[in-house]
Amino acid sequence: MITVVGERDGEDVVSFVLGHGEDAHDRLRALGWAGRSPRADGPLERMVVRFVVDPVTPEPLTTTARGPGLSDAERADVVPRQRVAAYAVVVADGAVLLTQLTGGTGADGRWNLPGGGIDPGETAEAAVVREVQEEAGQHVEDVRLVDLMTQHWRGRSPRGVEDYHAVRLLHTAVCPRPSTPVVHDVGGSTADARWVPLDRLGELWVVATVPVALEAAGVPWRHPRPRP
Repeated sequence: MITVVGERDGEDVVSFVLGHGEDAHDRLRALGWAGRSPRADGPLERMVVRFVVDPVTPEPLTTTARGPGLSDAERADVVPRQRVAAYAVVVADGAVLLTQLTGGTGADGRWNLPGGGIDPGETAEAAVVREVQEEAGQHVEDVRLVDLMTQHWRGRSPRGVEDYHAVRLLHTAVCPRPSTPVVHDVGGSTADARWVPLDRLGELWVVATVPVALEAAGVPWRHPRPRP
């Protein structure tokens, strides 16, 4: 569960639990606030994401889900699932660290940022350090939250009928001693890991969220957008 808090001039002015299918920025705007400069505190079970907020004109809250539609019977039976994960943009010597997804992920063969689900009792920062080590054999530090991003999927996938809410805490992190990546989590969701020069990112089939995440972290994307 994630509680979103908005603060202004040192005081909390808005607070809510992020519901299934919701986006924190959309919910804040519906309440008349725009969020920036996020930080996360606490383990997964009691995680609080705080934004500095500025007043804006409220916008109607609309919840949309990507993916093909379901029949009424399928919609009645599907169980909503929310997954909270932490990812990192790690850049060293003009290259960004990427990991290749295995089969069973719904994005077999595509490249993604290193990261994954936050374990019970774990903070987002600790999850980043662990995941980067497991997926690429790299030690990172100076982990900083950049944004809280979401994606809502309701439809059919390789795993069956889903009502899936992906909540991603996007970070930047520093790798002080970059080395040849090694996948330690053998048999998991990572097939390969690689330092990819920024000017060659367009040569890889990346997941659609990678360009968005890189730009949010201040790394420009100068290549065609990947297909969904």
